[in-house]
Amino acid sequence: AASRPLADARTVRRGERKGALTADLKPVTVKRLEWLGRERALIYKTLVLTGLRKGELTTLTVSRLELDTAPARLHLEAGNEKNREGNTVAVRDDLAADLAKWIADTNRKPADLLFIVPRDLRKIFDLDLKAAGIAKRDDRKRTLDVHALRHTFGTLLSVNGVAPRTAQAAMRHADLKMTMNTYTDPRLLNVADALKSLPALPLPSASDPRRLALTLAPELALPLALAPVQTGHLGALTDHDQATVLGWEGKEGTERKSLVDNEKGSVTFPVIEPYRVGATGIEPVTPSVSC
Repeated sequence: AASRPLADARTVRRGERKGALTADLKPVTVKRLEWLGRERALIYKTLVLTGLRKGELTTLTVSRLELDTAPARLHLEAGNEKNREGNTVAVRDDLAADLAKWIADTNRKPADLLFIVPRDLRKIFDLDLKAAGIAKRDDRKRTLDVHALRHTFGTLLSVNGVAPRTAQAAMRHADLKMTMNTYTDPRLLNVADALKSLPALPLPSASDPRRLALTLAPELALPLALAPVQTGHLGALTDHDQATVLGWEGKEGTERKSLVDNEKGSVTFPVIEPYRVGATGIEPVTPSVSC
């Protein structure tokens, strides 16, 4: 986007040298085209990193920006926003620096528009896509247009682990479903890496079949431990405390059982040997254990 205006102007359109970047241009023309490319690239970057709509960006004046605050932000007038509320949009530091330099280099005044957004930006965007080698339509027959950059913004938030409610606020949506379903591409979500954030659930060793094993991650383990007691003493797990029991061996024989969801109340089992749950240590057994 930044280089295409000048490259197009330098491209020979006729004759033996057709297609070559050898057309002669005046220095003033070269400078104007370089500024045009810089503005266009910054327009796209602003749309991708703020989620602004094209109409909102078109009406944004320099006075609506606060680039020297922490964080930097811009303010949308209610009349220029789709939902007519008037919102404050956070601006990332690198984008704020780019915008501040753009304002300084172009000597823009507070009442000036931040960008001169062309009316035919859609056609310009299509030409930039072609120059960049980006397909206009994907394998799902979805079309890439200027507003799609707002979808890109929403998807990038989800891909980078931003909480849904925060993403909704960044998108300025009244309905979370709009943010998560319409403005997030599920194909780009890295589910495989997300699974790595789940807690480790190591399987217990089978070397000691007399030990009761509860398959709980350390941070989820129930705050209990069962101490040595006489055969026949009963411990209880409430509905909220149930866990999968892999099995145990009694002193007078082997018995295999499993605890499953019991809607009628507590599940009881005989305690045969000393047992430990998680990293909570050894404590006396109690008739019932609460969460």
